[in-house]
Amino acid sequence: MSKSADLATRVLSPATAILLFLQGALVVTGGAVRLTGSGLGCPTWPQCTPGSYVPVAGQIQGQVHAWIEFGNRLITFVLVIAALLTLIAVLRSGRRDLRILAVGQFLGIFGQGVLGGITVLTHLNPISVASHFLLSIILIAAATSLFTRRHTPAIKKLSELAPDIFSRAHVSLSALVLVFGTVVTGSGPHAGDINAPRLHIKIQTAALIHGSAVVLLLLLTLAFYLSKQTSPATKKLLTIFALISLAQGLIGLIQYLQGVPELLVATHLAGSTLVWIAAWRVWLSVQREEMGHAK
Repeated sequence: MSKSADLATRVLSPATAILLFLQGALVVTGGAVRLTGSGLGCPTWPQCTPGSYVPVAGQIQGQVHAWIEFGNRLITFVLVIAALLTLIAVLRSGRRDLRILAVGQFLGIFGQGVLGGITVLTHLNPISVASHFLLSIILIAAATSLFTRRHTPAIKKLSELAPDIFSRAHVSLSALVLVFGTVVTGSGPHAGDINAPRLHIKIQTAALIHGSAVVLLLLLTLAFYLSKQTSPATKKLLTIFALISLAQGLIGLIQYLQGVPELLVATHLAGSTLVWIAAWRVWLSVQREEMGHAK
């Protein structure tokens, strides 16, 4: 291996870690925008205000809201740099198995910018807001794959039928729980702006559907863990997933009973990214294995 390739390989670890962290941070800062009512702090896109890409003193939208929204937009620019650094490291290290994932991160971030613009131009329509979040979930999954596989290439595992079915059901239901979570958000009081439209569904109904899906997910996690074909490594990851999910469920219940206060909602939103990362790691443990440990 050349010195250039060796350096690129060593850069992969911090680069993919930073990329994954920033993808999660984008979700959290996006939540801060919504919870502070700053969704239209920058009322235009790609500019913040007409004629300026940054907040302008004295504008009607309010300086605090404008800077909160502008700060969220800045995260995207930092993400572009992290994605570019990761892509260069992947290409220079010769890791062909990571190229699609690295390119997908780079393109996906630009997709986020377009969706962010649509969200602003549609005045925070809940469907566009949900789409913005769900694209983040896809990019977080890909970033998790990059980080997990940063040291050693992986191959598709010829899994036993039982754990393969469990893993597919587990990651699918985890994703569905997040989708239902966006429905709760879209029908709740934290729209990002006082005049933003909401989904025409009672928040109590949305919360009941979301909560029921969480219970099913926890039961599936238990069944997955108890399966005789589930490997010790996957069981360890399932334990981590269950602990995070139980904490997340408790926060969700408390926030609902307390009338969805902003701080608890923000904590619940951050927890959703951790739940998804944990779910994706479970999926990877069944679907992929390091080449050095392949049978």
